[in-house]
Amino acid sequence: MPRFSPTIQIMVKAAQKVARGLARDFGELENLQISQKSPFDFVTSSDKRAEKILCEELERARPGYSFLTEEGQPVKGKDEDKCWIIDPIDGTHNFMRGIPHFCISIALEEKGEVTHGVIYDPIKDELFYAEKGAGAFSGHQRLRVSGRKEILGSMISASHFSRDPKLAPIRKKQFMDMFDAGAEIRKFGSAALNMAYVASGRLDAMWDTGIHPWDVAAGYLLVKEAGGFCSTLDGKNKNPVHSGEILAANANLLPLLVKSLQK
Repeated sequence: MPRFSPTIQIMVKAAQKVARGLARDFGELENLQISQKSPFDFVTSSDKRAEKILCEELERARPGYSFLTEEGQPVKGKDEDKCWIIDPIDGTHNFMRGIPHFCISIALEEKGEVTHGVIYDPIKDELFYAEKGAGAFSGHQRLRVSGRKEILGSMISASHFSRDPKLAPIRKKQFMDMFDAGAEIRKFGSAALNMAYVASGRLDAMWDTGIHPWDVAAGYLLVKEAGGFCSTLDGKNKNPVHSGEILAANANLLPLLVKSLQK
C-alpha cells in the first residue's frame, strides 16, 4: 500500500473511528432516533454523533483549522486558509433504509483548493484517498478513470430529480437525452461514492445538481488525481466544489456530456 502522508493518516484514522459506530448503528436501524429537517432531508442521531467525533479528532490533530460540515454551522478557526470539509454520512437515505451504500467523506481545502481527500465506505470496508500531486488510491491500487470515448454504452450516474416545478422538466430532459444517447444510467444515492467510482473507472461519468461542498470535495480531488476532469454542467467552472453542481468524467467524455446536458 502506498505510504500515507501524515495528513491522510489523520483523516483515515478519524474516518475509521467513526465507521465503527456507523456500522453498529446500521445493524440496529430500529433503534435509531430519526428527526426530520425538511420534507425530503432527514438526519439521524448517527449523523450528528459521527460529525462530532470527526470534528474532535481532526481538531485534536490539527488545532485551529476551520470547518465546513453538513450538520453544523461553518466554523472559522485561527487558520482560515485551511478548512476541513466533512460529510459524516453521504447517502443518509440509503443508511436509514438499510441499503449498504453510503460513506464518510473528508476533504482538506487550503486557500480555496482541495489538497487532500478521503472517502470511506464502512460497510464494504473500501477506502479511497487522494493527495494533490500524489495520485488517487484504493488500497494497493492506483486509481485511473475509464478510457471510454463516447456516451453510447457509458455507465453514468445521474443527478437526482428536482422537485422544484421550474427545474423538474429540465432534469427529466437531461436524463432522457442521456438515455437516448445510449448511456447506461444509474442513481445510487451518494455523490461522494459516485465520484470515487468515476475515479476508479467503475463509472465512466457522473453529474449532480443541488449539491453542497461536503458532498463532492473529496471526490473532486479523487477524480482529478485519477486523471479525470470536473466542471459545472456548462463546462466553464473547472473547480465546481462550491458551485452547487458537478460533472465528472474523462477528457473524452466531458465535452460530449456538456453538450448533451446543455440541450
